[in-house]
Amino acid sequence: MPAVKGEGMRGLAVFISDIRNCKSKEAEIKRINKELANIRSKFKGDKTLDGYQKKKYVCKLLFIFLLGHDIDFGHMEAVNLLSSNKYTEKQIGYLFISVLVSENSDLMKLIVQNIKNDLMSRNSVHICLALHCIANIGSKDMSEALGNEIPKLLVSADTLDTVKQSASLCLLRLLRTSPECIEPGEWINRTVHLLNDQHMGVVTAATSLIHELAGRNADECKGCVSLAVSRLSRIVTSSYTDLQDYTYYFVPAPWLSVKLLRLLQCYAPPEDAAVRGRLNECLETILNKAQEPPKSKKVQHSNAKNSVLFEAINLIIHHDSEPNLLVRACNQLGQFLQHRETNLRYLALESMCLLASSEFSREAVKKHQETVITALKTERDVSVRQRAVDLLYAMCDRGNVEEIVSEMLSYLETADYSIREEMVLKVAILAEKFASDYNWYVDTILNLIRIAGDYVSEEVWYRVIQIVINRDDVQGYAAKTVFEALQAPACHENMVKVGGYIMGEFGNLIAGDPRSSPHIQFDLLHSKFHLCSITTRGLLLSSYIKFINLFPEMKAVIQDVLKNDNQLRNADAELQQRAVEYLQLSSVASPDVLATVLEEMPPFPERESSILAKLKKKKGTIAGAETEEKDVKVKLTVINTVGESSSDVPTNLMAPEPNVTAAVQAPVSADLLGIDTGPTPAAAPPAATGGSFLVDVFETPSASAVSNQTLGDDLPSNEENYNRFITKHNGVLFENDQLQIGVKSEFKMSLGRVGLFYGNKTSYQFMNFVPSVSGDSSKCMIQSQPVNGVVEAGAQVQQVINVECLDSFEDSPLLSLNYTYCSIPQSISLKLPIIVNKFFAPTEMNAQDFFSRWKQLSNPNQEAQKIFKAQLPIDKEVNKPKITGFGMSLLEGVDPNPDNYVGAGIIHTKNGQIGCLMRLEPNLQAQMYRLTLRTSRESVSKNICDLMSTQF
Repeated sequence: MPAVKGEGMRGLAVFISDIRNCKSKEAEIKRINKELANIRSKFKGDKTLDGYQKKKYVCKLLFIFLLGHDIDFGHMEAVNLLSSNKYTEKQIGYLFISVLVSENSDLMKLIVQNIKNDLMSRNSVHICLALHCIANIGSKDMSEALGNEIPKLLVSADTLDTVKQSASLCLLRLLRTSPECIEPGEWINRTVHLLNDQHMGVVTAATSLIHELAGRNADECKGCVSLAVSRLSRIVTSSYTDLQDYTYYFVPAPWLSVKLLRLLQCYAPPEDAAVRGRLNECLETILNKAQEPPKSKKVQHSNAKNSVLFEAINLIIHHDSEPNLLVRACNQLGQFLQHRETNLRYLALESMCLLASSEFSREAVKKHQETVITALKTERDVSVRQRAVDLLYAMCDRGNVEEIVSEMLSYLETADYSIREEMVLKVAILAEKFASDYNWYVDTILNLIRIAGDYVSEEVWYRVIQIVINRDDVQGYAAKTVFEALQAPACHENMVKVGGYIMGEFGNLIAGDPRSSPHIQFDLLHSKFHLCSITTRGLLLSSYIKFINLFPEMKAVIQDVLKNDNQLRNADAELQQRAVEYLQLSSVASPDVLATVLEEMPPFPERESSILAKLKKKKGTIAGAETEEKDVKVKLTVINTVGESSSDVPTNLMAPEPNVTAAVQAPVSADLLGIDTGPTPAAAPPAATGGSFLVDVFETPSASAVSNQTLGDDLPSNEENYNRFITKHNGVLFENDQLQIGVKSEFKMSLGRVGLFYGNKTSYQFMNFVPSVSGDSSKCMIQSQPVNGVVEAGAQVQQVINVECLDSFEDSPLLSLNYTYCSIPQSISLKLPIIVNKFFAPTEMNAQDFFSRWKQLSNPNQEAQKIFKAQLPIDKEVNKPKITGFGMSLLEGVDPNPDNYVGAGIIHTKNGQIGCLMRLEPNLQAQMYRLTLRTSRESVSKNICDLMSTQF
């Protein structure tokens, strides 16, 4: 159909009308297929199609695609439209390409060439269309081909304002998708000066780009601070009539104001006194305007006004240097706490959490304590109540801790289930951090268990036990308090755990009172025994054996309980084993040996609070976290045979850590029990047999333990577990709802021994249980013992694997496990943690020897280097044990740069030894590492480098 001036695309309008008039899906598809056939025939047969007709048919294809149908032709015709000089035809061509052409299309080179032509055009509309297409597609190929052209357009003196706007936003898109393709240069400095541009649209677009650049390299754009302050001052001090074209509901340029305030948050307060004073004037003006009566009752006015206000408050908090502004911001937020708009109350509480961490505004925040408590009790929106809890937590100190904790405990009884766990953690942290009286602390935690026992994690009740053990002045009170708490008719299991542990240690301190005599204490604990889970029953059995040491007159009564068939023939292997061993211990051991084995727990060493760590993991960044990290040093850890941290094992393996000296003080008990696997805590004897590693809070757990509790939903994957074994020997390799596979290993020179522990977590047998190990026998010789083909419900079987390293290897042996569960075949394939670095022997060197050997290994094929982003914040004290755990010796004082790490080791194989030198260079500012390995073999260097880089 020929184009007629003033007439739209009638064919397209008719087609759309036909589609809308279809009465069924089948009719629509029939009409679309008819049109597709017509378009295909036109594109193939009619060589005289003009631009208008191509545009019309491409529009139809685009409409059909938007209806959900696939389009497999017409792309070339769309590309041809890019060559047209008519705006409408070029626009449709770019629109089609942006929507239907993928990054990997064969037409991309042709499209890029057309875009280049348009970028060099003198027609600003064509340039803008090309820029919009680049931003929409944003592929790496486009970034590489056009990334250097766009900055030139942006800073050119001849470029029109509309093009500068489009170029700024296009460049912003490419920086976010392919930053490596955009080369820094002089254009960055010239872009910063666009903040002085007379066109507000250019300034707004450029501010977004500069904010992105400043986030990547603040030093390159540091000149933007004074320019941003100047522009912000002109906006804030102007009336809405001065910027009429950029005023939104009586608020001058709110979007630009917010962008400028966010940009300034990338930098510290200005050093120039004049610039700093001007910025403070702007912030004061914004706070003053917040007090003025609204110029409009419409919600758009208040939203725009408050968006600028809250961003200004965020900048005040970020600078944290002007007490007057901080207090004024706090007072302004305090007015919002009772505002009828829910979103404002939420934002006010959130911002006040940040203000509470500032020394200048903390007291001002505390003045609103009653208002926040009222909000906690009366708010309908759970998210606002959540922020109220956060604010109470942030504003708490020694002066108001008892009132705040009391209010939080009171609210906890009716709190939403979604926030109870977090509230429990916060109450526990506050009670510990600010407790001036540890009797109050004990009362608070026990009250916490009573009110929300289901949400009290193991870390919380471990912690109260540790504090009681470490403080002699609170032990008697704690024993008396838990004794009274256990007398309640309904008692949570966590209370029984705390009561059993404390009374087992310090029950003698209250035994002088006839109301809490040894018999009464034992009867009270035993009355709870049948109501508890397997884990808690094991803990209570340990308490009973401790009673024999505290109260010798109770020996016969406790032995009768241990002799009971319910214990000696219990279906649970752990309880049965405990009962047998405790009975035997109480019968054959002399009083001196018994007193040594069952002596009081020694004080726990200081450790960082795992309660706080758990809260951070659940919450992310929390208000006041930095303060707590400095002040709170507590003593919670995980016990296993090599003393790994709690982050390396599942949560159900956690227990208070005994002092290592306890094992030194009790050599007789160690010989009596036949234990040679590591330190034994004085609280209770572990199993006499080497095959059980079941856990309770009194004995040293092994990472291969089979627990009767589930580990939760956030189990690490096998790959994550495997990577953890690079620097440790023991732990859980795999776990699902049916099976737990634990590992305990030792290596010496070229030989190794690995124990695998298969635990059946279900109530049914595993039949046809066949584990097999395979690997490259030319490099690693493996001998594995067979295991029983049947694994009983709740039982555990052990398999020992002997390993000899013949030569360096890269691929770990594979464990293939097949068994039948409930008549359903199961198959699991895992990488075993038999890794080449296990055969390392650390080597000591001085600086001269190290660098002499380093130069000898200077051939390119002997070195492997890797530069990578730090997975965790760089911490020197954390990195040191990782290097030694990897198997190398850490050479102190060798590298001229004290921040660098230098290590050396020898890989022992049957065929020879391979020396290895390591240098790890951290960059604290960029949070990156450069790792360099040099060995006599290229493959070994690369393998060790890859393995080691996963640990940092």
